[in-house]
Amino acid sequence: MRSCTKSELSRAAGVSPETFRRWLKSDRAFLEANGIRSTTKLFPPKVVKYLCEKYAIDL
Repeated sequence: MRSCTKSELSRAAGVSPETFRRWLKSDRAFLEANGIRSTTKLFPPKVVKYLCEKYAIDL
């Protein structure tokens, strides 16, 4: 797994960036525990893997 931006992940999921941001609200505790803030644009591989598994995103 590699680092990805929010926009790359939203495109891969087939949703708009706004919808993807709404999805991330349900993962707030996990993201904050991994040092991710709402303004973070680039997600580290660990977070990308978690999001891909949770939302069935195929990279």
